[in-house]
Amino acid sequence: MTTLIAVDGGNSKTDVVLLDAEGEILARGRGGAFLPQSEGVATATDVIEVVVRQALGFDGRADHLVAFLAGADLPEEEVALEHEISGRGLAREILVRNDTFALLRSGASGPWGVAVVCGAGINAVGVAPDGSVARFPSLGPISGDWGGGGGLSAETLWHAVRAEDGRGAPTELAALVKSHFGAATVEQVALDLHFGRLERERLLELTPGLFKVAAAGDEIAVSLVTRMADEVMAMAGVCLKRLDLLGTPTEVVLGGGVLRARDPLLTALLDERFAERAPLATQIIAELPPIAGAALAALDRIGAGEEAKARLREQF
Repeated sequence: MTTLIAVDGGNSKTDVVLLDAEGEILARGRGGAFLPQSEGVATATDVIEVVVRQALGFDGRADHLVAFLAGADLPEEEVALEHEISGRGLAREILVRNDTFALLRSGASGPWGVAVVCGAGINAVGVAPDGSVARFPSLGPISGDWGGGGGLSAETLWHAVRAEDGRGAPTELAALVKSHFGAATVEQVALDLHFGRLERERLLELTPGLFKVAAAGDEIAVSLVTRMADEVMAMAGVCLKRLDLLGTPTEVVLGGGVLRARDPLLTALLDERFAERAPLATQIIAELPPIAGAALAALDRIGAGEEAKARLREQF
C-alpha cells in the first residue's frame, strides 16, 4: 500500500497525518511548536519524528513525505530541513516548503495559484501552472514586510501614545489601548512593555479592537486598515505579475486570522483593489486547515485523481 505523510509545522503546534493513495486518512497526530530558527533544525525535526513514530504509531518508511513548515522562509532553509528529515528514515521521497504553500493548496482548487497569509505577520507565495514560483523572504521589516496582527497592533500603540502626549492627532485608539489593558494611560502600557511587566505578544490582542474602531469611522484606524489592504494587494499583485498571471483567471487564497475574520471594511477595500488591479483573480478565504493543504500536495505528488482529493477534503 502506498503511504504518504503530510506535515504542517507551525509556531504553536505541528500537525501530521498519515494517508493512503486513495485519500483516506489512516492516522492523525499533533506535536509541539516547530521552531527551527530558535531551537535548531535537528530539535525542530525531532518534533515531527516523535509525532510520526509515537502519536501515529508508524514505524515504517512512507513513500512520500510533504512538509510545509514555519521557519523555512528561504530556499536554503528548506534544503537544510529536507536534509535533516531525510536522515530520519521517515520516507523515501521528501518535499519541504514554507508553510505558506500549505495555505495555497488548502484553499485552491488545484496545485497552482496565489496565497497571502495575514496572521501575526504577512507573507505570500505564487505558483504558476508550469510550476514556477514567486515568493518573498518574509524576514520582517528588514525584508520590506509590514502587516498582519503584529504590524497593525504595533501601529495602534504608536498612534495611541502620540495621541495621548500631543505629538499626534486624536484617535479612539488611545481609549482602546487603555481599556484593553486596564491602564490609566497609554504611556503606562508602553512602560509595562519596556520593563517586561506585559508580554509583547499580548499586543496582538489589540487587532480586533482596531477593526471595531475603524468601523466607527476613526480616521487613523481606517488608515491602518486601508494600509493593510494595500499590502495584501501589493503582495498578491507582485506574485501575479512575476508569474505572468494577471491576464489569467487565478485563485488568490487568503488566510491567517486577520483575513479569515472577514472584517467588512477590509473585505470591501480588498474587493476594490482586486477589481482595479487584478480583475481576473478570484479571492478565496481558506476554509480547510493547512494540514489539509499538505495532504493534498502529497496526493499531487503521486498523481492521485480528484476522487481521492475529494475524499480527503471531506475528512476535514
